[in-house]
Amino acid sequence: MKTMSIFVTGTDTDVGKTLVSAMLMAGLEDAHYWKPVQSGSDQGTDAQWIGQMTGLSQDRFLPETHLLKAYLSPHAAASPEGVRISLDDFQIPLNNGPLIVEGAGGVMVPLNEKDLMLDLMKTLSLPVLLVARSALGTINHTLLTLDALRQQGLDVLGVVMNGPKNPSNKEAIEHYGKTRVVLELEPIGEINRVVLTRLFEEMKKLWI
Repeated sequence: MKTMSIFVTGTDTDVGKTLVSAMLMAGLEDAHYWKPVQSGSDQGTDAQWIGQMTGLSQDRFLPETHLLKAYLSPHAAASPEGVRISLDDFQIPLNNGPLIVEGAGGVMVPLNEKDLMLDLMKTLSLPVLLVARSALGTINHTLLTLDALRQQGLDVLGVVMNGPKNPSNKEAIEHYGKTRVVLELEPIGEINRVVLTRLFEEMKKLWI
């Protein structure tokens, strides 16, 4: 697997983007993590969770551009704080080594009255790793997301399927989505750096 910067997105919220981001941070020794828009900060941030699970130092985590309290879609979380999120707010941070960027929600989540997360992804123009559920319904959600990404000219590196293995859904996503499932991420008990690194190595074997 080439060392590169990656934008981690998902077919939905709570689909496993942060877990996959943690795997990448655990496996790539010189990577930094950036969450451009973090909502729900009153409940803790994704950067804090990844730091706890990986044991990585704080200097590996770059500050959020927008840190919003309410656990809502970015546009809705920004409104009560008197914030308007603009694409002009975002610039890829300068750092040495690869950058792991995690989106908020799915690609069609609104940032403001006209721009979506997909527009931010297009602005940053990084290769994309898509996280999807393995369960019933994932084929539709995953194919729609892949289509939206490709319409914007974004490079899709592959799909991580999160949940109990489903060979039929995996085959359909690879066939109709013209992509690779680079990891089937089954339910995990304890999460720590050793586990995350092992999962990264499993993914790395398929990511050639």
